[in-house]
Amino acid sequence: MAANKLVALWNHPAGPKTIHFWAPTFKWGISIANIADFSKPPEKISYPQQLAVTATGVIWSRYSMVITPKNWNLFSVNVAMAGTGLYQLSRKIKQDYFSESTEIEAAAVQE
Repeated sequence: MAANKLVALWNHPAGPKTIHFWAPTFKWGISIANIADFSKPPEKISYPQQLAVTATGVIWSRYSMVITPKNWNLFSVNVAMAGTGLYQLSRKIKQDYFSESTEIEAAAVQE
């Protein structure tokens, strides 16, 4: 039973014998790097970079579901990219627009 599934995976049109498998597999490095940046201070997060990560994730997630054959590896890596990008953007927005330190700094500038 397990051998049949491995053979099916090996021979799949988006399996390990094709670039359609390896490109999304290596793309996981971007999501892993973004997860590693969760501990980075929000001041060091880049809006353009995280918008690009999020947009790429959303666009390619949709694309991976309309192509034939469906590439679940491509879909999952792009959902992860969109999720990590949205999380990083939320951290940056929260820090820039909703933190108490921003209000204190704004009050100090007005005085």
